Amino acid sequence: MLNDQEKVSKALKFSDILITVMVAIVFGLIYKFWGSVYGVVSPLFLKADQLTYGMWFIAGPIAFLLIRKPGVALLAELAASSVSALIGSEWGIQTFVYGIVQGLGCEIIFALFLYRNYSLIVAGVAGLMSGVGSFVVDLAYGYANYELWMLVYKYGLRMISSFVIAGVFAYLLVRALEKTGVTKLIRPVSKSEYASLND
Repeated sequence: MLNDQEKVSKALKFSDILITVMVAIVFGLIYKFWGSVYGVVSPLFLKADQLTYGMWFIAGPIAFLLIRKPGVALLAELAASSVSALIGSEWGIQTFVYGIVQGLGCEIIFALFLYRNYSLIVAGVAGLMSGVGSFVVDLAYGYANYELWMLVYKYGLRMISSFVIAGVFAYLLVRALEKTGVTKLIRPVSKSEYASLND
């Protein structure tokens, strides 16, 4: 049996949408300027830039881990990519397409766990699936036309980044926010929720 504090409606409220959009705006701006990091890392070794990709997938996992409701991950990634596109992303309208597919990849994982699992592993897999979503769009646009070894190498690096940055780092960031008590302004936090975040 769930206690009264845990019987929280999964329906999105206006405040949930507003917080999600605020998260999206912050990361949309980061997405815009993250390209410079991409450029700095690129010369380090072959396809080193792929290790930066996880940052472009982080809005969805963070928004969900904060709000813990259906649709939030997709909405956050879609909104963040839209902000990035509107302020002049070098990838233009494609940014919006990537946002939809990456957000869906992330959302599917949280849905598989009925939006009740907020552990590090689930966050990592959600981040990873955002990376898989980006690979699907790359295929559609013809950006993944490589020999097999290069395909595995390039997207292997991207998947590592997706798991670590969009998953593990997102989880740790939300955990840090939990400890400050900031998230009490967003949602009620029960002892069992703290326990799940510490799993």
